[in-house]
Amino acid sequence: MNTFPVLLGALCVYAIAYRYYSAFIAAKALALDDRRTTPANAYPDGHNYVASPKWVLFGHHFAAIAGAGPLIGPTLAAQFGFAPGFLWILIGAVLAGCVQDFTVLVASLRHKGRSLADVARTEISPFAGLVAMIAVLFILLVSLAGLGIVVVNALSNSPWGVFTIGMTIPIAVFMGWWMFKSHAGRIAVVGPSIFGVVLLLASVVAGHWVAQTSWAGALTFTPHQITILMGIYGLVASVLPVWLVLEPRDYLSTYVKLGTIAVLVIGVFVVHPNIQFPNFTPYVHGGGPIIKGNLFPFLFVTIACGAISGFHSLVSSGTTPKMLDKETDARFIGYGAMMAESLVGVLALIAACSLAPGDYFAINTTPAIFSHLGLSTVNLDMFSREVGENLAGRTGGAVSLAVGMAQIFRGLPGMAQLMGYWYHYAIMFEALFILTTIDTGTRVARYVLQELIGKVHKPFGNHSWLPGNLITSFVVVMGWGYLIYTGNISTLWPLFGTGNQLLATIALAVSTTFLINMGKQKYAWITGLPMCFVGVTTLTAGVLSIKSIFWPLTSKPGQVFTGYLDTVLMGIFIAGVVLVVFDAVRRWIAVMNGAPAPQEAFGPPLTAAGEVKMGCC
Repeated sequence: MNTFPVLLGALCVYAIAYRYYSAFIAAKALALDDRRTTPANAYPDGHNYVASPKWVLFGHHFAAIAGAGPLIGPTLAAQFGFAPGFLWILIGAVLAGCVQDFTVLVASLRHKGRSLADVARTEISPFAGLVAMIAVLFILLVSLAGLGIVVVNALSNSPWGVFTIGMTIPIAVFMGWWMFKSHAGRIAVVGPSIFGVVLLLASVVAGHWVAQTSWAGALTFTPHQITILMGIYGLVASVLPVWLVLEPRDYLSTYVKLGTIAVLVIGVFVVHPNIQFPNFTPYVHGGGPIIKGNLFPFLFVTIACGAISGFHSLVSSGTTPKMLDKETDARFIGYGAMMAESLVGVLALIAACSLAPGDYFAINTTPAIFSHLGLSTVNLDMFSREVGENLAGRTGGAVSLAVGMAQIFRGLPGMAQLMGYWYHYAIMFEALFILTTIDTGTRVARYVLQELIGKVHKPFGNHSWLPGNLITSFVVVMGWGYLIYTGNISTLWPLFGTGNQLLATIALAVSTTFLINMGKQKYAWITGLPMCFVGVTTLTAGVLSIKSIFWPLTSKPGQVFTGYLDTVLMGIFIAGVVLVVFDAVRRWIAVMNGAPAPQEAFGPPLTAAGEVKMGCC
């Protein structure tokens, strides 16, 4: 199968969905109106609430949501064949993932930029808010661990990657000062952007040189050391003002992300590699060497962020709504950024499926498992020689994706001899892609934990209180850091994927309630139908994961505690989702039968006099 018409068709679907479906949601269901004052302009504090230009905020939001999911999930899901993953990434994104991100962002905007759990409290009930807050916190910690372990695997023993990723931090600090503090009363964009991109490209080139020098040893770290360094970075980035590190670094990394994606799109159109995988493999019925389960429901929780991600709802109700300048920008940032992430998922699937199946499975399984698959490698030995590393048995999806990307890049004019360079660039690209999610995710988890503890000790509820910021950030980092330090991709990814999708179910339930309370019952299907589908598939996957993946670990020496911990965490996820959804349905029925919406809910978008309602919570 040729990739040219496949990718062209996907781009057409995205264009039509954004032009018509997102506009329909914005105008009819959400009634966006720039006469409403956004939280960033209503409560500017120079720390968390900072009104930002649309393109800068798009860069931050896209960088924050686009982590390991759209890269690793589709790559691992290639086990089932090309067609299932391609269809779900495309359809799931435009009808579910983009809708979730967009509607949650608007709901948070109209609740002073509050978290998803706080929106649940005001729109559904205090009970739903408390349950959602606890579930969100646990799911978020697991999500950060699932995303983080991919960074650890990509950067361990890679001085080139460590140098380049490390250089993004001082570059971002200088950019942040230049953008937000050097020009009183206005935000500079062009100058800092050019400066940042030039230095970032220089650091990519310099990283290759550093890796060849005697300094390489000082930048070569074990997985455990990378975990500790990543924890330190997450702690610091979570506490510092958003304008100093978080926003400029995410904005900077977006140039690399979108630039690489653009080159990859061009590469597919120019090289048009063939899809070497069948549309469906025999593993759709189970028994696969990578994903231990059937196509339904494990395709959906494996692909995760490429189609819909609960983690995105935490960014849409975390940092982003506190920085939105105009309400109508929510469409471009909420729906548009997720659409761009879905394109990343499509490209990752194309890159993985352009490999020969034998090469793909040889990389993503251990040699012992591969020997029983009855497959033979085709180009793997040649790839290993060209990149200077043994690629067999490099499980987790990151390496096979990098090989697939490098194979496409080398087909461009003048690039035939640069396979090794493109491979290492792709590894760096993946690490940069994922690490930007860690800093934002840690900050969002800090917000949630502060709100939860603030119910007992009020100072914690103040996001500007430094002791509270430090304590909660430390607890969050220790939580996801411990899971990474003691886990591996085979245990963390199923837990992350399932928990992530269960969180999406909660987010869609909250969004549906928001629409119903606002008097938009006839548009509730926009979020209600995706909630039903994602909820059914993911609850099924959660139960099956406990039965076939986590509980069996309790009888294996050395993995007993991991088995019990993963089982308990999954049980918490499932219970939290069921409780929130049932309470939400109770609220829907009551409101549609004439009961008033909760006093703190946003309510109808316009007053009888036609003036814009600002919201009361």
